Amino acid sequence: MFKTAALAGIMILAAPLVMAAEEAPELQIVEAGDLELSDFLWEARPLVVFADSANDPRYLEQLAFITDRPEDLIDRDVLVITDTDPDTLSPIRTELRPRGFMIVLIGKDGQKYLRKPFPWSVREITRSIDKMPLRLQEMQDERLAR
Repeated sequence: MFKTAALAGIMILAAPLVMAAEEAPELQIVEAGDLELSDFLWEARPLVVFADSANDPRYLEQLAFITDRPEDLIDRDVLVITDTDPDTLSPIRTELRPRGFMIVLIGKDGQKYLRKPFPWSVREITRSIDKMPLRLQEMQDERLAR
């Protein structure tokens, strides 16, 4: 009887943790397909990762950087868009015109803040985001809300 009560108590205490883990946001990584950058205006900061092949070592390295620290990108409303098919001209590929591997960071305001022809760590990406005017305002609003 005591073991059952203790187990029930542990389950009750653990339930909020399980629910919090289930409700935790996940980093969205989507294929470019028919998406357009305007779809994300004022909603998210697209990080577009281009390559001529899904086997490009730079592309794989960039995805490894991203999946290593997704929480930092989630906190900054980043959405990762991938495009590894240069033969199919997606609207995003047509607009940004990459040559081989390239990452492009776009602000919530639609501005292209960063273009890099090589992989960048999440730390470097988040530092760039934290310098954006809208992100500075978001951080100030968060501080005032506390």
